[in-house]
Amino acid sequence: MKHLGFASVPAIQQYLRYAEDTGLSVPIALNAAGLSPALISKEHERITGEQFQKLIRSLIDQSNDPLLGLKSGHYVQPGSYSVLGYISMSCSTLKEAIDRIIPYEKLVGDMGVTSIDSEGSSDDDKVFITWNCAYTDPVVRHHMIDNVLASWCNYTRWLANINEGPLEVRLEHGIPNSEVIKAYEEMFRCPVLFDQSKSCLVINQNYMKTPLRQPDQSLRKTLEEHASSQISVLSDDSSRLYTRVKNAIRSQLKQGVSRKDIVAEHMGMNARTLQRKLQQASASYQQILDEVRQELAQDYLKNSQLPLQEIAVRLGFTEARSFHRSFKTWTGKTPGEYRDQT
Repeated sequence: MKHLGFASVPAIQQYLRYAEDTGLSVPIALNAAGLSPALISKEHERITGEQFQKLIRSLIDQSNDPLLGLKSGHYVQPGSYSVLGYISMSCSTLKEAIDRIIPYEKLVGDMGVTSIDSEGSSDDDKVFITWNCAYTDPVVRHHMIDNVLASWCNYTRWLANINEGPLEVRLEHGIPNSEVIKAYEEMFRCPVLFDQSKSCLVINQNYMKTPLRQPDQSLRKTLEEHASSQISVLSDDSSRLYTRVKNAIRSQLKQGVSRKDIVAEHMGMNARTLQRKLQQASASYQQILDEVRQELAQDYLKNSQLPLQEIAVRLGFTEARSFHRSFKTWTGKTPGEYRDQT
């Protein structure tokens, strides 16, 4: 089961600014994602990737616009990238700013992973800046890739005070109609290729030397120290909380039950606080419960002869039918098929 991590509120706000300007309903989108207006007004908060994916899908469904991702890229601001945006502002060259993406992009969220590859070393040789989207909804994925690459281009133009685009943009989407292709090429200001193996910007080495408008090496170092500490806290706190909840659930399931309120009490907090902390750690109680149930179910099926009904009871299911359905969702196989193949 793939979890989608988290997304920072500043990343969400870029889409909401676009929605407000184009007449889309922000309340409908927030409701679809199970989010409150109070939460998304706090810039240091995070939401789960599943919620972000639902929010974007709601905006797509409302607009029915094949260019929503591309257009929302015009709403990028330095704050859209959290502290990474301000780090990039203080860099001296475009290369210096791009080199900061990979170490600090987790502060923006887990929406995807960036890779930077060079081809040769002369000024005319190419650099490929690839973004691998982590989201699973194919419609959302399409628009999010457009948004990220368009945002990069628009932000770079502002950051370096230039108007040019990359040498080329490659997209994994299928080939659209000629009118849509024209919109892509006008936005990126370069040829755009579709149906490619990866989604990336292609630029030359000389472009990487472009000076930026507000270099400040002292400020950059201070911001990077702050970003590094945030990354460290994020990783440590999330890991510890996830492990504690997982262990508490596993202990409960020995009695055939799993209740969030009991787990929360065991950890010295109420259920609401636990849910909030899990959300901040890019997780949910149900996700962790499903993960523990899957691990235990596979162990029981592989290493015991317990009847399926007994396994279902031990995993806290009220009926065997629910266990069968969940197990097939997790593994693509029924419990009986899994047992026969191990």
